[in-house]
Amino acid sequence: MAIAFESLYSDIASRNGRLVAGKKIIRTPALLPVINPHLQLVSPKEMQQMGVEALITNAYIFSQSSEYRDQVLKKGLHSVLDFDGVIMTDSGSFQLSVYGDVTITNIETLTFQRDIGSDIWVPLDIPTSPMADHTTAAQELAITMERLREAKEVFGADAPIAGPVQGGIYTDLREQAGREVGNLNFSFCPIGAVVPLMESYRYKDLVQVVLAAKRTIPSSACVHLFGAGHPSMFALAAAMGCDLFDSAAYALYAKEGRYLTTHGSFKIDELIELPCACVVCRTHTAEEIRTAKDRIRLLALHNLAVTLAEIARIRQAIIDGTLWELVDERCRNHPQLLAGYRELLNHTETLESHDRVSKRRFFYRGNESCARTEILRYQRSLTRLRLGTDVLVACDGGVREGYDDVLLFKPPFGPYPQELSETFPIGQSEIPDWDEAMVRQGCRGIQALVTGHPESRIAVAGLRDWRGIIREVCGDTIEVID
Repeated sequence: MAIAFESLYSDIASRNGRLVAGKKIIRTPALLPVINPHLQLVSPKEMQQMGVEALITNAYIFSQSSEYRDQVLKKGLHSVLDFDGVIMTDSGSFQLSVYGDVTITNIETLTFQRDIGSDIWVPLDIPTSPMADHTTAAQELAITMERLREAKEVFGADAPIAGPVQGGIYTDLREQAGREVGNLNFSFCPIGAVVPLMESYRYKDLVQVVLAAKRTIPSSACVHLFGAGHPSMFALAAAMGCDLFDSAAYALYAKEGRYLTTHGSFKIDELIELPCACVVCRTHTAEEIRTAKDRIRLLALHNLAVTLAEIARIRQAIIDGTLWELVDERCRNHPQLLAGYRELLNHTETLESHDRVSKRRFFYRGNESCARTEILRYQRSLTRLRLGTDVLVACDGGVREGYDDVLLFKPPFGPYPQELSETFPIGQSEIPDWDEAMVRQGCRGIQALVTGHPESRIAVAGLRDWRGIIREVCGDTIEVID
């Protein structure tokens, strides 16, 4: 019954791995479409045929339903939904956040989830509003943690129970929650109460909250981001280390007549062409969808297909080591996503410890690329070079006599010995004509060389046009040769 997670590939802080729930296995990152038994635009059976390996539904809705309660207790959740993959059940916390109260206790909802055969159970945690002050957030976190301890005591250490990480917008509370959940040995850790941040496009705050939780959640735990609905932000969330996402956006957007893409959503009433290769878009015109009796269902099928395709694209990017490029591309689709991306880059030192050493490529995409983990790691490694007394960094590629060592220069990385010219990241990187940002970052590599080799005299040649930046970054610690 226990939940276990295994990471197979990594890129930035993302993990391409396997989540084991009982005897069932799903690949991560993964999308868990939200199923409301009363409003099924796409059936679980159809979802499974589309490649869905897990879904999430609401145990509270089932427990309060005169139509489904007895049926699901008798036949089991998988039979009623006609789905043999992993089913996760929410406890009623969503209703708690919307209505302020639910007519069920923590133990009652967990018992119900167990009795209907759910694969992953969620306790009745308290989803703290982003508007709450620190005192309120701390008090609600204390209630959540008490309920998690209660769940472990009543149902045992091996019960497939999730350990939600709460704490509102306060990073200290998120760190505290992640630490306490880890100390309770939860191996499945959803980060909760972030939907309001995403709905209001507060992606910078979202990055801060998630990374705070990730700092203390055990690395062996699977991390679920509750309510991450739009495919344009999945790459960013994966880069932060989120392994699972649940989404009702495919259905909610369809009801509003909205057509999802990875770079935004459009009103179907305004589209002339359908820029998608899914079955719905290749067998219907925009006009046919607009006027179809099952218009909402057709849009839901398209929206789900687009969302699943983005998850597959992220999994492949993790294997290839190209997730940074995908994050960069997706986050330029909206100013607030770009703000979230830049906030992520402020945490490069933390991310670097999770990132892989070698990758397929490094594409320079502007100023943001200068803060990537690959550059930080490379410049830190410069201290390991063995250098003589007199060292030249030949930025023009020319070879000079009279030096113990001659290093070449490639921004934004900095100096490198000729022997590393075919290795990652020097050899497997593509950069355009030099710009100020990349040269400045490359000069930081020169300064790292100076700092790591105080016994060496380091000179730079071939950067005459960038003399001001050299002096700004390195000061008088090096000799600049024209």
